Amino acid sequence: MRILANESLGLIIDIQEKLYPFIKDNEQITRNTAILIEGLKAIGVNIMVTEQYPKGLGFTIEPLKQLVSDIPVIEKTAFSCCDDQLFSKEFSKHQIKNVIIAGIETHVCVLQTTIDLLKQGYQPVVIEDCVGSRSLNDKALAIERMRQEGAIISTYESILFELLRFSGTDVFKKISKLVK
Repeated sequence: MRILANESLGLIIDIQEKLYPFIKDNEQITRNTAILIEGLKAIGVNIMVTEQYPKGLGFTIEPLKQLVSDIPVIEKTAFSCCDDQLFSKEFSKHQIKNVIIAGIETHVCVLQTTIDLLKQGYQPVVIEDCVGSRSLNDKALAIERMRQEGAIISTYESILFELLRFSGTDVFKKISKLVK
């Protein structure tokens, strides 16, 4: 199954200030997720952003906050985005099949959202190098479970070029510069 840009939505889940310093490989995840966001925007893929209980966990981390400043953030208290009424209302406005997912924590909010999206008939595409947990073991087991449940596991570079489909365009040049 090909992941097509016009059938896809990006979802950035809970990459927040107070928990993020404890996430393994967080600097690399920040870099990768920034590239993913810039690439999705260049290709024209809509993006949604969530924050889990920002009063307690803070807001989206600054490097990413700047990239998504034009996107309304959905505050939630449910672990799964799909259990949040405002998220579900906004999400339903998009006519898509695929949800390209980055965020934390892999074994909590990302996992539960992925399972619920599958149950609702969507195809989650979990970007392995843009998700994280405090424990690498928790992340690895969650990735394996999501794969077993039917999620597609990819990387930011792979998904951007799959969405792009063709070289020789201005968007291709922009994506190429991003991933270098």
